[in-house]
Amino acid sequence: MSQTPKQSADSPVPTSTDVARLAGVSRATVSYVLNNTSAVRISEPTRRRVREAAEELGYVPHAAARSLRAGHSRIVLLPTAHIPVGPLYGRFLNEVQWALRALDYTVVQYGSLGLGADEAARAWAELRPVAVLSPGEIALSPHGVQVLKRSGAKAVITLGPQRVEGAHALVMDQRAIGAAAAAHLLERGRRAIGVVVPAEEGLDMFSRPRLAGVRKAVTAAGARVEPLTMAYDEESAAALAGRWRELGLDAVYAYNDEYAQLLMRALQDAGIDVPGECAVVGADDLLMGKLLRPRLSTVHIELPTGREIAELVDRVVRDPEGEAERHDLMAAHTIPRESS
Repeated sequence: MSQTPKQSADSPVPTSTDVARLAGVSRATVSYVLNNTSAVRISEPTRRRVREAAEELGYVPHAAARSLRAGHSRIVLLPTAHIPVGPLYGRFLNEVQWALRALDYTVVQYGSLGLGADEAARAWAELRPVAVLSPGEIALSPHGVQVLKRSGAKAVITLGPQRVEGAHALVMDQRAIGAAAAAHLLERGRRAIGVVVPAEEGLDMFSRPRLAGVRKAVTAAGARVEPLTMAYDEESAAALAGRWRELGLDAVYAYNDEYAQLLMRALQDAGIDVPGECAVVGADDLLMGKLLRPRLSTVHIELPTGREIAELVDRVVRDPEGEAERHDLMAAHTIPRESS
């Protein structure tokens, strides 16, 4: 394969005609190959020749022109998270992006920090995405959904605790996580349960419903629930551990495994026996929890694969007139280990 030639700023931009001439094929064949069109059968040697010619010339398809021909773009807009979502959720979003790319979509991450709901919808619409997958940090309104659809978005899909009129909803009910942790602690005879509420800005969209799930689960048992604000740093964890006996708590659900690991170490440093004086439960089932001593009890969260979400996006794009649906994504169960 030839190396890509160096071009000066005055060199003409290579076109599909140039690629077709070098590869000895038609422009239509170049388009079919470089746009991964599966409806037309093209031999593998021809595909390879076209790709080699495109690489030699430094040619890439023009996204805007491609969108004009197709009547819509292949852009799936994914607003970027500006809060620490944690390893589990971050891995899930990465899987979704890989799976969308495998379906020949271009995933564009959009920094939406500081934008209100309708303002964000207008900003996203300017890019003319064929689909928007909103993680839920910005709560889209029905008006915002319509703004996106009028701009050409065939699929508007929200990830969050509730559905929005006009959008397909991937509902992730965080209450199930808190409820699972509380049920386990109640089974172990614990009746004074602390619940870590992260001090970090933005995490309340996860922590509030998890706290609500704990409260609902303990209602019939007559147990006490104590919200505990803690930042993700050693100083905050040590301060909380230092007043643990004053709080009179015999268990803690610590939001997720990362906060649980931090707090459990601080409790041990303060002379609090885990699990004798205090049972500790996290969430996300991270590997590190298995390496701690005592091993960390956790709530395992079951999410769909990235491929399943990408296929849903593709299905809605292909059939945008279908009725907006709700899909409940999250299930949770506790994995008991030594810390509880």
